[in-house]
Amino acid sequence: MSIPSFGLGTFRLTGQAVIDSVSSALQLGYRAIDTAQIYKNEADVGQAIAESGVARSELFITTKIWVDNYAADKLIPSLRESLAKLRTDYVDLLLIHWPAPGNGIELPEYMTALAEAKALGLTRQIGVSNFNIDLARQAIEVVGKGEIATNQIELSPYLQNSALSAFLKEQGITVTSYMTLAYGKVLKDPLLAEIAAKHKATVAQVALAWALQLGYAVIPSSTKRENLASNLLARDLHLDTDDMARIATLERNGREVSPDGLAPHWD
Repeated sequence: MSIPSFGLGTFRLTGQAVIDSVSSALQLGYRAIDTAQIYKNEADVGQAIAESGVARSELFITTKIWVDNYAADKLIPSLRESLAKLRTDYVDLLLIHWPAPGNGIELPEYMTALAEAKALGLTRQIGVSNFNIDLARQAIEVVGKGEIATNQIELSPYLQNSALSAFLKEQGITVTSYMTLAYGKVLKDPLLAEIAAKHKATVAQVALAWALQLGYAVIPSSTKRENLASNLLARDLHLDTDDMARIATLERNGREVSPDGLAPHWD
């Protein structure tokens, strides 16, 4: 099993907006869809998938367990509710959404429940999201090396997370980059604009291609069909060594998301 390198994110999209986004994406050839319990859009995503006519076997569906459901007696029942909303018997990837230190449920409890969900066939793979090096190491100790498929983390040209990414690579854990465009901030970057002009590409394509070339999976979202189509073209864009070196200079620890009570101490 592996993580698809390119998927569709659905964060902040609900109702008809997410139905249209998922429908358009599937028509354009996307086959990986990322959602989460806290997005409140699993039922809408499930509807769009059901109406698309795309066979379940062709799809890679990811959802994430919310912090309220981390207890051993809540995680699997909450997953079953998610599966009902998504209209599927299983997800391909199930993640712990945030480490949420101090919320009363310790890491060994929720990681054990996550592994149980996999043993029951409710998910094909398991992983984490927003874990730092120390927490990723602890998670590996609970479920075993080779069991954690990915750590989904905020990562962009402005937040390159090199220490964490290097650790994950060493452990054989795929990095999934979310917010690769930094809420659109990178789209105004003059250096990226220069590289985009050189390749006759868009800045979004350059940022996504950068992450792909580093071996990361990406899950950009959009409500516009033309942007969904354009983003896909990042898979065919090859940045040269000079491009990659120049993008490396953009690192500025530009984190966009770090909610109190949910986030760890970042590396």
